[in-house]
Amino acid sequence: MASITEDQRLDAVFTALSDPTRRDIVARLSAGEATVKELAERYEMSMQAVSQHIGVLERSGLVSRGRHRQTRPCRLEPAALAVAVSWIEQSRRTWAARMDRLETRLADLQQGAGR
Repeated sequence: MASITEDQRLDAVFTALSDPTRRDIVARLSAGEATVKELAERYEMSMQAVSQHIGVLERSGLVSRGRHRQTRPCRLEPAALAVAVSWIEQSRRTWAARMDRLETRLADLQQGAGR
């Protein structure tokens, strides 16, 4: 079985979160487990369409489905967000450093112009 790279995980998470319905499902599941039927009640779409959205979330690792009697509740897997959070934080640090250097350079230019 081929292993999934961090870039592939990151792509899958961002792809899954690129859709507003899927982001809403993730937000709903952050409050606790729910069945597909319970999730579908919020949307003007079929249960099959909601199931397809959940499938995308499952493939990205953001959501898993368990078993409880006759139901298969969906649950959020917050650890799957770690790769995205790490990437975002690294990008934030990079851009903050660049902006700090730009600010310093602009201040130096302003001081030079004032002489």
